Amino acid sequence: MGVTPHRIPRTRRRHWTALLGAAALAVTAGGAMAAPAAAAANVDFPTHCVPPPIAGIPPIDGTTTAKITVDNATPKVGDTVTVTYTVVTPAASNPTDLALPADIMTPTGKVTLGGAQTGSVTVAGPKKNDPVPGRGTFPSFSMTGAFTVTAPGAITLSPGDYNIHTSYILELDTPCTVTDPPAPVSETVTAADNPPANTRAIQLGAASGAPGAAVTVTGSDFTPGATVTLAGRSGAVQTADTATVTADAQGRLSGSLVVNDRTTTGVVAYEGGAWSAEKGAGPVAYVVIDDQPVPEGSQKLTTTVKAGTLSMSQAGDAVTMSPVAFGSGAPSTGGLNAVTVKDFRGGPAGWSLTGKVTDFSGPGAKIDAGKLSWRPACTTKAGSPSTCQAGSAGVVGSAGATLASAPDGTLTGGEFTANAELSLDVPAFTPPGSYAGVLTLTLT
Repeated sequence: MGVTPHRIPRTRRRHWTALLGAAALAVTAGGAMAAPAAAAANVDFPTHCVPPPIAGIPPIDGTTTAKITVDNATPKVGDTVTVTYTVVTPAASNPTDLALPADIMTPTGKVTLGGAQTGSVTVAGPKKNDPVPGRGTFPSFSMTGAFTVTAPGAITLSPGDYNIHTSYILELDTPCTVTDPPAPVSETVTAADNPPANTRAIQLGAASGAPGAAVTVTGSDFTPGATVTLAGRSGAVQTADTATVTADAQGRLSGSLVVNDRTTTGVVAYEGGAWSAEKGAGPVAYVVIDDQPVPEGSQKLTTTVKAGTLSMSQAGDAVTMSPVAFGSGAPSTGGLNAVTVKDFRGGPAGWSLTGKVTDFSGPGAKIDAGKLSWRPACTTKAGSPSTCQAGSAGVVGSAGATLASAPDGTLTGGEFTANAELSLDVPAFTPPGSYAGVLTLTLT
């Protein structure tokens, strides 16, 4: 235009400010990252937009089309959910013949929560928009925010009021309110309860005893005043040997259990009518020593099962990953050599197989260890008492990550095979050459 703002004539200034008031509804989606959502739906709702008074434009009553998406539709209580509010079609378009410049508008807004959790989520977008031609349709824009789940159940999310701030000649705001709140529900998340960690624990006064002997059981962190069942276990099955005690005001307990079942391998304690990992403690190992005398004319036969070790072996010590073209910034992929874990200890302890990697060194350059990710897999040999679990897909890095594991149990053990799909994110224009890093696996 070539005219400084303080010299614009009154009629010209009115034309510019009118343009600014209407332009406050234009922002692009380019700066906000839309979160993935499974069932988010576009919804229409009446909107009342009020341009700044200096613009000289009457309020705009129209229809806004919007969508709410989330990064996690099935959170637990205590989780943080990221929300993206996308205005697909604003309530107005550019009413003037003058084009609007890029990157002058910043959106903010609210997302309304309903159902199991009420309130609102503040969302905001970046100061970024493409130029808008005269009389052109305003493009879509997105705003993001987050909330912490405080209650289990279905939580509905509806578009709320939004505001567009413009920074062009003047700093102006155009608030747009939902005419008949709340707007229709666009997304629903179903939150699960997240009970506190179970810290109940028991200790035994002895690790073994003769059939019919009483073993002392003490415990902590039970519900104060709760009735607690003490019970013998034979492997994963409860025996007929039970007793009850009452936890004191501090959640502590003390009692005794008479153990008659010669197959007993452990003792547990639990609240409620049946054992559960959420309200129980143990099992703590216990052995019944059969010291009954041998009847006359009989012979007692005894054998021993010797405990073994926890070990691992791997199918190879080198992995050649796929080449990447210079400048492409593509991933280099490969497969981890299979790792066999043998757990022949025969006790209650599980195991964990973790890995960490060094930086990838090359010709005068390096690729950071944090660029290596994997997708683990694990299989269990038939007949194994334990079942292995594959680690989560994600970054390996120098801090390390879990490849596979098996949980603690009454009796653990078996043979397992772990492997992983590897992917190295090679930055664009990494200098040509060979790069190598060392992935170290640790079994504990």
